[in-house]
Amino acid sequence: MAAAASVYMYQMIANGFDISLPATHASGVVFSSPHSGRHYPEEFVQASRLDRQALRASEDVLVDELFAGAPAAGAPLIAARLPRAWLDLNRSPRELDPALVDGISAHGLNQRVAAGLGVVPRVVAEGAAIYDGKISLAEAEARIAGFHVPYHEALDELLRAARGRTGRALLYDCHSMPAEALRAAPRIRGRSPDIVLGDRFGASAHRSTVAETQEAFERAGFVVGRNTPFAGGYITQRYGRPARGIEAVQIEINRALYLDAARLEPLPSFGALRERIDSVIRDLIKAMPAPGTLAAE
Repeated sequence: MAAAASVYMYQMIANGFDISLPATHASGVVFSSPHSGRHYPEEFVQASRLDRQALRASEDVLVDELFAGAPAAGAPLIAARLPRAWLDLNRSPRELDPALVDGISAHGLNQRVAAGLGVVPRVVAEGAAIYDGKISLAEAEARIAGFHVPYHEALDELLRAARGRTGRALLYDCHSMPAEALRAAPRIRGRSPDIVLGDRFGASAHRSTVAETQEAFERAGFVVGRNTPFAGGYITQRYGRPARGIEAVQIEINRALYLDAARLEPLPSFGALRERIDSVIRDLIKAMPAPGTLAAE
């Protein structure tokens, strides 16, 4: 463990997220885990009609741990500490829910916000209401200013630095999905996918990048689907600009591979799954240009 710990140049814990940097950058790859935060502020729990366990229904449980090997392999990892139920980093800061936030117009609502899944969520993933009433616009704006803005500023800086080193940056935005969500996914060789890659149907990454990503997961024994039921959210849309040298691919992992969904605790298979993910991370990093080697495209 001591040798592994020496890999990190530093670990920053501020504004509700951690950044772990490698001792040596091996490529232009950056990993993000925006929904794995599990520090529930006591005032938030007290203000909610739900208990702490029920609030965790929205959490991508332990996804940050599954990808914790990224810095040792040569890529930065940024991971939320504060929970998705408190503020969703994978939503636009403009996606405020008028059914929750005082003073917000209901004009032009998208389907996510109408369902209670705006940047400040009204419900957890299973549809249970988080609050008894509304919150003030000032409270919502304070959460955005104190958590959403710093996280995205830090992620943007990581990607710009990666592109500056190699001429190209590639963001892997890491999530988990409940097994029930895969009912809408096409079967692959008679099986539900273990992994779903989202590139917004080709908009956020080059086709060759997504193909290389799929092949890396398949070499590790995973069944891989694309874009159904998850094609990528705000983060993939915001950062995926292949023509500008920054690509983004969303990774969704089937929670049934590693998680007891009722207790939200890791299954005995967790350690073996992390080893497989470690091998994928190494392959993904190897597929990118080394620092100082500018991409030809």
